[in-house]
Amino acid sequence: MSRFDFTPYRRSTVGFDRLFDILENQARASSGDNYPPFNIERRGDDEYRITLAVAGFKPADLDITAQQNLLTVQGKKRDESEVEGQILHLGIANRGFERRFELADYVRVENADLEDGLLVIDLVREVPDAMKPKKIAVNGQSGLSVIEGSKSSDESSAA
Repeated sequence: MSRFDFTPYRRSTVGFDRLFDILENQARASSGDNYPPFNIERRGDDEYRITLAVAGFKPADLDITAQQNLLTVQGKKRDESEVEGQILHLGIANRGFERRFELADYVRVENADLEDGLLVIDLVREVPDAMKPKKIAVNGQSGLSVIEGSKSSDESSAA
């Protein structure tokens, strides 16, 4: 496992401590289990989709929890007594799992859907008007106005 040294960046930035901590924690945790496999897709400027392959799980077996900056998806192992007959080979994974996704500020879960063994979670970033860039008046000229079509530095760093 390669380790990245963020020390030079930490010295020249202010307020990015959380970002560096997330990157370092992900590097440590990435050597673990990769079950279930997943895709992360960017569908627009402020829209994302996470797709997890959860074949064999029913909606009641899955628990999706969204907290501030964290999305947790858990799958609970089903009881083996539901199977009728005798299993001669067990090749389909039927184990519990927990996947955690760090979310940027102002990203919320819009929808979750389970179909054909794929759990699809749609995410949307909604930046409040107070956080959008504004034109500042000089010497008492007209008031503040929101700049449309411009990304703030917060949005650029989260993308």
